[in-house]
Amino acid sequence: MTTTPAEAGGSNASPDRARPRMEIRNRQTAGLAFRADPWAAGKAGARATATVRSWGYAHLDEPDLEAAVRRLVDAAVADGGKRISVHLADQDHRILAVALSHVAGSAPDAGAVLTELAALRTVVSCGSDVGPDGRRVWALLDAAPPRRGKGLDGA
Repeated sequence: MTTTPAEAGGSNASPDRARPRMEIRNRQTAGLAFRADPWAAGKAGARATATVRSWGYAHLDEPDLEAAVRRLVDAAVADGGKRISVHLADQDHRILAVALSHVAGSAPDAGAVLTELAALRTVVSCGSDVGPDGRRVWALLDAAPPRRGKGLDGA
């Protein structure tokens, strides 16, 4: 099956592109850029939390979001580039946080960071992939209000 440039994500996309560019529509998004230094994780965690807080998620576990973003950024910084970016998006009371290393080529095994991310209470999914534009490490966090449980009487 052949993919047209429009299907691949826009008129500038190549049909034989190995990995389509990330495209996010119909939701709140933010892109944050940082120099890849030892302080990037702390800066990114704080800015990401403030950004998502402004979106009005009253039940967001902010410490989990900040911890997740710090771990994502630490992984991106470890790739050895000069800069990293953090991309945030929301949909259906979930927050997607992605860190991109902007370092082409192979990247260290993400197993340890994925295990740490999966241990966070509100992380429902996480993953990593490598492409020509660098490694993406991501986490999806639940920010939904707690569900009310039914009592013994069914009410």
